[in-house]
Amino acid sequence: MEKTPPSYHYLPMPVKGRPYAHQQAAFDFACDLFGLTDNRRKSPGCAILAEMGCGKSFIAIGITGILYQFGKVNRVLIVAPLSVLGTWESELERFAAYPYHMTVLSGTMEKKRQQVKAAKAADDLEILAVNYESAWRLEKELTEFAPQLLCCDEAHRLKDPHSRQSKGIQRISEYADYRLVLTGTIITGKEIDVFSPYKVLDPRIFGSSFYSFRNRYFDMVGYGGYTPAFRESMTDDFLRRLHSIAFRITKKECLDLPAVTEEVRTVSLEPKARKLYDEIEMESYTSLKGSEVTTVNILTKILRLSQLTGGFITDDDGNVMQVSTAKLDALSDIIDSAMEDDNKVVVMVRFVAEMDAIEAMLQKKGIRYSLIRGGVNDRQEQIDRFQKDPGCKVFVGQIAAAGLGITLTAAHVMVFYSMDYSMANFEQAKARIHRVSQTENCHYVYLCCKNTIDRKALRALRDKVNLAKTLVDDYRKGSNPFR
Repeated sequence: MEKTPPSYHYLPMPVKGRPYAHQQAAFDFACDLFGLTDNRRKSPGCAILAEMGCGKSFIAIGITGILYQFGKVNRVLIVAPLSVLGTWESELERFAAYPYHMTVLSGTMEKKRQQVKAAKAADDLEILAVNYESAWRLEKELTEFAPQLLCCDEAHRLKDPHSRQSKGIQRISEYADYRLVLTGTIITGKEIDVFSPYKVLDPRIFGSSFYSFRNRYFDMVGYGGYTPAFRESMTDDFLRRLHSIAFRITKKECLDLPAVTEEVRTVSLEPKARKLYDEIEMESYTSLKGSEVTTVNILTKILRLSQLTGGFITDDDGNVMQVSTAKLDALSDIIDSAMEDDNKVVVMVRFVAEMDAIEAMLQKKGIRYSLIRGGVNDRQEQIDRFQKDPGCKVFVGQIAAAGLGITLTAAHVMVFYSMDYSMANFEQAKARIHRVSQTENCHYVYLCCKNTIDRKALRALRDKVNLAKTLVDDYRKGSNPFR
């Protein structure tokens, strides 16, 4: 399988599009660690510690490609939160400049086992993607798949060395010649968090025994001696080891980044919600045949579809029921990553039921937030708390009520959980963080349910075209306007 490596020292990234300087530098760092530039492998593992919006998946796609081109790997395992798997699928399709076959493990555990077994027969680059909760349950099958490259995205999920998913990934990593960890920062709360991810990457850095690691770098203090306190005298040794296989990227350091970056995070509805969506979509499409198709009635039809992608549906009696948590789970992962990077986040939402669900999620996480929706009287108090209080980490705004005349520049990350169809509202909402007093590059994340009206609505807003007119034109051309 080994191929003759290129003769040049610095290797081009096998990606579509031109990488930013920091992405090329991270790629070069990994190539050097893996011995691709001088045939001297320093480590089997590399940590890409990149803040949200810096394109760490793009870097990983480049690293995967160069390892494949050098004949080092043809079986890759990506482990990520469930809500991120769809993004990997779309990012690979968009950026990978090499042939590959990808399987995102889905369905029942038995179906996933069959998918893993089917993937083993592939001769070319075979990529499996699985969520953390399933990975340890599929340890036997994934070990038999024998991934040569293991990529752990949002690797703060591994910080508990005693959890089943951490132990499972640690054991799987032993079979991988190359390992990547992607996260905003490896330390989510305490220095002790680094042990488990680094055991996956390269056990030589901090050792294989958690207790030996703890005894080397920490004193046990507090009542009963159960609280680890980092020994400041070990800082230099700790940081030297930490950064020996890690490339750190912050947005402040990425001088070549544009003022605005965007990310479409694709999520999949659960099977029951997907079936319900398809039924409502077909019902809406069929009912159009018996009436005059106008912008008013077609927007009425897509209202229920948009509500459903956000997780809710209203029955005939006016009762609102939750039928999906796909977007809520995706938002939860984004907020976890932002908290890891110590960043504030603005979340823009269309429907009241979605706001209620987000509030409940933030309360469960113990994250302080501000909120503006229709009917809120203390708007300025909510804004000031988000802008001035370092402990207030999230702002949740209803687009129609919070998209105009307020400043939210304490955050440079904005998530569109759902959108209405007004271009004016869309642009005004984006301008809440991207304005004169902003000192950071802004990053927008759009949550879109796969194969739903979400994608068409986002495309219309970004292209500044009238969504309703587009849907009417699609229908008159004989195509389903809701896809």
